[in-house]
This record gives sequence, structure tokens and C-alpha cells, in this order.
Amino acid sequence: MAARLLEKYNSEIKPVLETEFPKNKMLTAKIEKVVISVGAGEAMKDSKLMQNIEDTISLIAGQKSVRVIAKKSVAGFKVREGYPVGVKVTLRAERMYEFLDKLCSIALPRVKDFQGLNRNGFDGRGNFNFGLDEQLMFPEVVYDDIIKTHGMNISVSTSADNDAEAFRLLELAGIPFTKGRA
Repeated sequence: MAARLLEKYNSEIKPVLETEFPKNKMLTAKIEKVVISVGAGEAMKDSKLMQNIEDTISLIAGQKSVRVIAKKSVAGFKVREGYPVGVKVTLRAERMYEFLDKLCSIALPRVKDFQGLNRNGFDGRGNFNFGLDEQLMFPEVVYDDIIKTHGMNISVSTSADNDAEAFRLLELAGIPFTKGRA
């Protein structure tokens, strides 16, 4: 069974994008990948906390996460080459659509006083980035299993050439943006 958002893309979103941005049908904008990342910060020195972050992100994404290792030493940040500095997971295909559907329909509505995601998160090439303050909004996360709350950055990469096309794609997909102009 295909993900609900993938079915919506094929039946509703793609035809709208083809009429609003007429070009070759093979070039119609689509979501390519979603990357969830967490900077470890003080967890670099605490392997238990780092493992907890890894487990939490894996649980949220539905896929095993990967530790990000420092490539260079930076004295100002007290980081040595080879230290774990973060955790990330890259989602594609079915899992990507399932995660975005869960994010938009379950997790974001649970945030208190949520006004929408900032429209300024686009990078000029059709990719959208935003941050979340804590992981507790996801239904899989059990509060008692968390050692320390942490935020995360989510990057949505699209095949769109520009921000206007990417914005329309994500808006039709159900991503809640703030009202009004950016």
C-alpha cells in the first residue's frame, strides 16, 4: 500500500503543478528527500545522551540514524577530529512521504500556539529548511525515555527550479506555512 501523501501527489498535486507551471511533464516538481539532523552540542562527551538522541531520531524517522563525525578539530568549540558531533537520517521514497504526512497531520498540530512554518526557509533553489524546538511532539516519543529534550533541523529537498514552484508543491502537500507574505 502506497503512502497517503504519495497517492495525493500523484492524483491531486501533480496535475495542479502541471497546469500552473507548464513544461515537460517529466520535469514536474517533486519531493526528492527529507533529511532530519540534530547537532549534538554537549552530548559529544556523553555517549549515553548521544545514543538516546540516535534512538529518538531513529524512532521518529522509522529508519536507522547515522552519527556525524567531526572531520576537523575546532578549538573554539572544543571539538576534536573523530568526535561525534551530531545525528542525521535521510529519508527517501515511501518513508519520506510517511514522515511528512505524520509531521503535518499529527506532530505540528500538537505544538502549542503553532502559527505555521516560516516561509523564509527556502534557499533559492527549491529546498526548504526549518527547525523544531523539541522531539516530544511526535507520538512515538515516550517522555520517560528521554534524557534531555533537543531540537532538530528538517531539510526538504525538491526537484523544483525555484522557490515559488517548491512553495506551491509543499503548500499543496499540506505543509502549514504562516499566513500572509514572507
